[in-house]
Amino acid sequence: MTPGKDSVYISPMNSDKTTGVLLLNLGGPDTLADVEPFLCNLFSDRQIIPLGPPFLQKFIARRIARRRAPKSSENYRLIGGGSPIRRITDRQARALELALNGGGRFMVRTCMRYWHPFAAEALQEMISAGIRQVVALPLYPHYSIATTGSSLADLHRAARALAPDLSVLDIRSWPAEPGYIECLAARVREGLDIFEGRPVQVVYSAHSLPKKFIAEGDPYLEETLRTIKALEKLTGQEGKLCFQSRSGPVEWLEPSTPDLLKDLAGQGCKNILMVPISFVSDHVETLYEIEMLYRDQAQNLGMRLESTQALNDDPQFIAALASLVTRRLSAENVTSDNF
Repeated sequence: MTPGKDSVYISPMNSDKTTGVLLLNLGGPDTLADVEPFLCNLFSDRQIIPLGPPFLQKFIARRIARRRAPKSSENYRLIGGGSPIRRITDRQARALELALNGGGRFMVRTCMRYWHPFAAEALQEMISAGIRQVVALPLYPHYSIATTGSSLADLHRAARALAPDLSVLDIRSWPAEPGYIECLAARVREGLDIFEGRPVQVVYSAHSLPKKFIAEGDPYLEETLRTIKALEKLTGQEGKLCFQSRSGPVEWLEPSTPDLLKDLAGQGCKNILMVPISFVSDHVETLYEIEMLYRDQAQNLGMRLESTQALNDDPQFIAALASLVTRRLSAENVTSDNF
């Protein structure tokens, strides 16, 4: 069978053992009551946000979370009273499990970094089911120490504590995965059709990152540009890159999304198609920041802003994830055969 646009290619593998697959994601508060503890978990991650001396990290994190919770809670209230990220990732996991089970036995589950189900919870379910090999699949297409790096480190810590003999196979990133790029291209074409032939400026909005991360060798920006290059090759439509969701006094990647919108308005732009290039599922960054905050800003600047739909559990996107898993397992089998 040859992989097609809407098909899932499953390579032959041993079907008498169940393989675990964990979809790694940031997580988000399920309810408004969860907002403050979720933020506390986020700011307690010293690998990403060092706050004073180590022994004060959690204390300072709690204070920051308490101060930011009211504003964040209002944002989550506007999108339904909590983040949909758990529900969407669970749907992706179910769809991927169905796709993969055509060529083996798989258990696919959600694994969040800063909210339930945490790595230990997800791994315990796998261990209880007798699984001895797990593929860690980050739902971040572009590697950054702040996302994939932190999630993988947390997962491996939990695995060492719970089951030292468990085999955990990492998928590091997938910025130019063909099925993912094709799915993005389809979304861009659909978005352009909304404007019925009028001139449109495509804008790629990615989650921002402190500049120091890039200076220290983080490949996030380079991998984001790889995705854009591959996408533009398919669509023939060039766009501009900007960065959203920055906070704090450090220097962040530029231009920010609000600043780029102002610049485009000054250049006489009237129509914008925003492509959330680093997000594969809906959450507060797409549902609130893009669909509400930036849309309103664009309207106030005399522009129309529309956004491409998130990939979520689109069958073509799930097929791309399945391909990533099967290739990672095939690579591991080849490596094992050489020893």
